[in-house]
Amino acid sequence: MALVAASALARIEKQGELRWAGDLQGGEPYVYRDPVDPRRLDGFEVEIAAGIARRLGVRATFVQNDWSNLLPSLARGDFDVALNGIEDTPVVRAQALVTRPYFVFSEQLVVRRGFPLRTLAALRGHRVGTLASSLAHTILRDTPGIEVVLYSGQEEPYRDLALRRIDAVLLDSLIAERYGLTNPALEVADTDVARGTYVAAVRRGEADLRDALNRALDDMEARGELSAIFAKYHLPPQPALPNAAAADQRAHFDAAQLVLFLRGALVTLFVSLLAMSLAIPLGLVLALTRIYGGAVARFSSHCYVELFRGTPVLLQLYLLYYGLAPIVHLDALTAAILGLGMNYGAYEAEVHRAALGAIPAGQGEAAAALGLTRWQQLRLVLLPQALRTALPAMTNDLISLLKDSSLVSVITVVELTKQMTITAVDVRSWALPGLACAAMYFAMSYPLARLAARLEARLGYPEVPGALQESAA
Repeated sequence: MALVAASALARIEKQGELRWAGDLQGGEPYVYRDPVDPRRLDGFEVEIAAGIARRLGVRATFVQNDWSNLLPSLARGDFDVALNGIEDTPVVRAQALVTRPYFVFSEQLVVRRGFPLRTLAALRGHRVGTLASSLAHTILRDTPGIEVVLYSGQEEPYRDLALRRIDAVLLDSLIAERYGLTNPALEVADTDVARGTYVAAVRRGEADLRDALNRALDDMEARGELSAIFAKYHLPPQPALPNAAAADQRAHFDAAQLVLFLRGALVTLFVSLLAMSLAIPLGLVLALTRIYGGAVARFSSHCYVELFRGTPVLLQLYLLYYGLAPIVHLDALTAAILGLGMNYGAYEAEVHRAALGAIPAGQGEAAAALGLTRWQQLRLVLLPQALRTALPAMTNDLISLLKDSSLVSVITVVELTKQMTITAVDVRSWALPGLACAAMYFAMSYPLARLAARLEARLGYPEVPGALQESAA
């Protein structure tokens, strides 16, 4: 054990840098890009990391990492220290060694101005937003009757609160003051729901590095450097530190967790099927417009298809849910279904267009010779053949949509993949939750594939085509 511990500082000294990680999405005042010079990082944790590195005789190097995955990435060895508003909780201590606290905060409950419910107990039956895997998330889960709405960013919950999508937000006082209370429509209902502290985290077995960080933080505090940093970024004066984190209470991957997984799987299936139910007719209309419409209609359809195929579906979800919020107030599930349906509609348009193009021209000519109108030709002759041809591609797209539905977690929908990440943090393991998640995706997608294969066979497309026949000599 001593050899492992002794190697941590030696490794850092040898590489000449302290690689510390945070998430730029956390923004001001933690770590963010200097608005004057975007090549430079700013933030009170940037200066704390620089102060620690100076005392270790190395330079500080920032590594961007998603906040919710900081500790798993730390355990993988992607960087040396995680330092980005990491809260001192039993869950964190079970995964890493933590330093002494360097910042004390309170959990603040923010509501719309004049909202009558002012405590967590009074909010039972209401929707309360917070960040996933945070101390506030743990508090809300332990409060019976509250519907927890999870976000990946700290500005979005307050925006949804102002738009009445949720009824309250519980987050750190630092976040509440910078991102919530700047909106005059919001106010603090409870200034001190709970207390917490920020700590830095290092890998287990690297106690010497943890101790070196503690010495550096002690020296920065003794010299008044920490106070000066806090004052520079207009952070509140620091009260006395709370007691150490409570003893570890490890969660287990049990039947209760499986119930949550099943609930997430049902949300995934619900969103996917409804989105595909929108995408197929939308794609068919777009395809028909591109082939048979006038010049303006053809151009408009072409622009729609290229726009939705040429931009990420994640961006489209953000714009639909957050960007259009001042104009159209969509709930999360509706936005998820519309976003995925509109995106996949563009792909289905190309599937249908190719299927219609594969029909021999003589089919349409024969139908016209029989005196059928254009609509009758499409309805009775062309579309039935085209849909048979398009069926394998549509099946493949439905299975792809089932997996792409994991993206809707960015707009607060807790589907299967999001539930897996939450459970992985709770039980401090990614292997078993990940395997269970994969098994559930397979259990949903495989029956769909088999059902589609049977349907194709009934329509004249056997799953295994016959062997090629030799030509007659």
